[in-house]
Amino acid sequence: MKDMREQLLGKTPEELKEVVLKVGLPAFTGKQIAQWMYGRKIRSIDEMTNISKIGRERLKEEYSLGVIPPSACHVSSDGTKKYLFPVGEGNAVEAVMIPDDDRRTLCVSSQAGCRMGCKFCMTGRQGFHGNLTVADILSQFIAIDEASELTNAVFMGMGEPLDNFGNVMKAIRVLTADWGFGWSPKRITLSTIGVLPNLRKYLDSTRCHLAVSLHNPFPDERAEMMPVQKAWPVREVIEMIREYDFSGQRRVSFEYTMFAGWNDDKRHADALIRLLRGLECRVNLIRFHKIPDAPFETSPQIIMENFRDRLVNHGITCTIRASRGEDILAACGMLAGEHSNKLI
Repeated sequence: MKDMREQLLGKTPEELKEVVLKVGLPAFTGKQIAQWMYGRKIRSIDEMTNISKIGRERLKEEYSLGVIPPSACHVSSDGTKKYLFPVGEGNAVEAVMIPDDDRRTLCVSSQAGCRMGCKFCMTGRQGFHGNLTVADILSQFIAIDEASELTNAVFMGMGEPLDNFGNVMKAIRVLTADWGFGWSPKRITLSTIGVLPNLRKYLDSTRCHLAVSLHNPFPDERAEMMPVQKAWPVREVIEMIREYDFSGQRRVSFEYTMFAGWNDDKRHADALIRLLRGLECRVNLIRFHKIPDAPFETSPQIIMENFRDRLVNHGITCTIRASRGEDILAACGMLAGEHSNKLI
């Protein structure tokens, strides 16, 4: 049965002050709750031991903490862990923890499904089932085994973050506020296909990094695979990005999944060079992780290396991203897709 109580997770100290006054607790209790949730990353109201038992019971009558434990966890031989979280009415989203030396990066979901409809994306195939709440997003940081070890986060999981702009930005505020997680904006990257109206708001309101899903420099070819190209052309996205300074600590990168015979030849490399010329950026070449019934194959290693070298020789920083979690349904949305199939 769905819990209809209001969630505390995601609220600011000012909002928490209103909550505690409403249930008859002292105003300073709001700050205490924020410290418990964001500083100590507790998972239940009962863990707030400096609030009286009566006070905690009053809170629980009208509010839930909002931390939802994962329903499954798959562990890769390379240490990558993919968590499955139940959300909404029978839906599920993924969060992926990627270890790398002393870093622990969390790949965070922002929506159940996605309405962008990219043909190569498993999440897009599942349709759109709703925006995650701020608590749904922050639960992914708190309810995993590595909650205290996380060093970085990328909003690059299921869904288009800028299509759930308000909740994603409030989650980022909690992550970066002194009263919240206290993270530097440099620890957070948001990945988008380029939702232009909200992209400008994002760039104006935060110093977090930006990653843009590009995948093809030719408008007609990109539109075949990414319908969003028709609404927000990538050239307009890049023109907007050029208005901002990425020469300092804030970085912009472009994600380029390599598909054999579709976007991986010299013609595409040269068009990409022209498109990005003069922009301080990085291009990440990504191997395509096979998804069911998809007619696409990833480019051979030598093709990816030649593509990378051509960009580098023309002054564009370019790397081939290491594949992680290939033995645990690596493609984003695969585990959640299995969950959905079991419900059918």
